[in-house]
Amino acid sequence: MTDDAAAAPRTEPARHIQIWAESLGEVLGQIGGSPVPCTVLAEAPAELPPASAGDLWIVCAFSGGLRGEMSLRLAAAATLRLAQIFMSEPAAPEAEITSDHREAVVELLRQIAGLVASALKANWGEVQLRLDTSAAAPSWPASSTAWLRAGEEIQTSPLVEVHLSAALVAALRAEKTEAAKPAPSPAPPAAPAPSIPEESKAKLHLLMDVELAVTLRFGSRRLLLREVLDLNPGAVVDLDRQVEEPVDVLLDGRLLARGEVVVMDGNYGVRVTEVAPAGQ
Repeated sequence: MTDDAAAAPRTEPARHIQIWAESLGEVLGQIGGSPVPCTVLAEAPAELPPASAGDLWIVCAFSGGLRGEMSLRLAAAATLRLAQIFMSEPAAPEAEITSDHREAVVELLRQIAGLVASALKANWGEVQLRLDTSAAAPSWPASSTAWLRAGEEIQTSPLVEVHLSAALVAALRAEKTEAAKPAPSPAPPAAPAPSIPEESKAKLHLLMDVELAVTLRFGSRRLLLREVLDLNPGAVVDLDRQVEEPVDVLLDGRLLARGEVVVMDGNYGVRVTEVAPAGQ
């Protein structure tokens, strides 16, 4: 890292942003065959172009051990240069940006996200990242912002603007809070499960192929009738549950388990972390 690293943000998300910087430099180094230093900047550099319609916006959604959103903004010049590096094209700042260039940058960032997920595992466990392009800046306000410079040439090195949502910042801070807590005392050994008579096992086997409807509940909220009548497309209803809290898995309206929301092959899922006691 260069001396500019001293300008890195000194807030708690700094460690997370540094992981992105190191992963960006590692992937670019693998492509180019030589190390690429990547610097984290806490203030917008003077050479950063203002936001415009030609910017490339990428939204990264976190699930699993971390939950929240992060957005990446790349100006047209940064998009073109990173695409040329990824596609092994010569540097040509006057070239016209094509859809192939944009798709190349998205694929580059997905490779970087893979390294980030591996690096996050040591402190936050399994983390899933989903990257999607966006037509404009996200609707949520940024809780933390930083800039990544890929290279040592100030005027020509690509810049990536990074925005972290409040939910992601809260999840990052929660990890540090949990780490500061003393280790819990070991739980007493669980009582052995009661044995099931063979006759009951045979009857239970007959029900194993019965399909049951399972519902995932993120939270709830009581609304006045006038609030219900005022609902329209785009309205937001706040629930009674924080983003870091587990969600409920319900069977016929009864609590079955709790867990963390994950994304698998484009579908929502839940990783069970706690099974409710029988009869709850």
